[in-house]
Amino acid sequence: QALRERGCRSEEDFRAALREIEAEVQRRKQLIHQSVERKDIISKCYKRKHPEVYILQDSFLAPEFLEIVRYCTSPAAHLHGLLRYIESFSDKRIYRLPVFTEEFCQAFVDELENFEQSDMPKGRPNTMNNYGVLLNELGMDETFISPLREKYLQPITALLYPDLGGACLDSHKAFVVKYALHEDLDLSSHFDNAEVTLNVSLGKDFTEGNLYFGDFSQDLTPMPKYIEIEHVGAQGLLHRGGQIHGALPIASGERWNLIIWMRSSAIRNQLCPMCNKKPELVEAEGFGDGFTETLEDEVPETVNLCSLW
Repeated sequence: QALRERGCRSEEDFRAALREIEAEVQRRKQLIHQSVERKDIISKCYKRKHPEVYILQDSFLAPEFLEIVRYCTSPAAHLHGLLRYIESFSDKRIYRLPVFTEEFCQAFVDELENFEQSDMPKGRPNTMNNYGVLLNELGMDETFISPLREKYLQPITALLYPDLGGACLDSHKAFVVKYALHEDLDLSSHFDNAEVTLNVSLGKDFTEGNLYFGDFSQDLTPMPKYIEIEHVGAQGLLHRGGQIHGALPIASGERWNLIIWMRSSAIRNQLCPMCNKKPELVEAEGFGDGFTETLEDEVPETVNLCSLW
């Protein structure tokens, strides 16, 4: 039925669509192995321009962001108190907050441009963005993104998204995307393979290109209402991964965005957020897509409460 709605009519149409689907499945199965190969080459051959940006430091983070984290880790922290520190948009649970200093953003983008101009192998961030960098291949997962997620972001998401595993975001996929004239200008409507997403504007100078947000993926309406939100330099937007969203075209300049898809295995092990079915797992390197497999000896035993009295 889905293929008919997209124009398939004859048996040849269906066979052609099936061949295309099978080819895409095989391509995706090779992505992890290809990424591991690229990461190995980059670690051995790439000369870093700003090696200091690869290790997270408090000095990279905006003082206001550190204040937010201090509040969220205090014993009396609660949601309404947190909302006094951050900007909230409509009822869609989208929040804006300062994240990095402008000095860090400039050095980070300069490092990314240095890598972009090198002859190192490069993978696409995802199937929609053609320009950008996978940060795990650049060697930033262990020393930058994981500490940022675990120490700084999780105390915030625990208060904002408790129903989405905000207190137990145990993996991620992090990448930087680039928008420029004659390259990627915009990003069409989609939702993320994540429970919670952080999207930080790193710069550079650009005009227009607002983000827009619609319905939650499981609550779609025939005529969804979209809201536009401006991307402010060095500031981030936190939103639910399942929120339908996209990026309007930039009119001039160049924009770099840091995207972190944060995932909770406790949530996604119950239901895959992309297909809404019980996940069937395959082995993967690193974090994979954020699913985990419960070991047999970790399954709690059934206890007969009556026998305890």
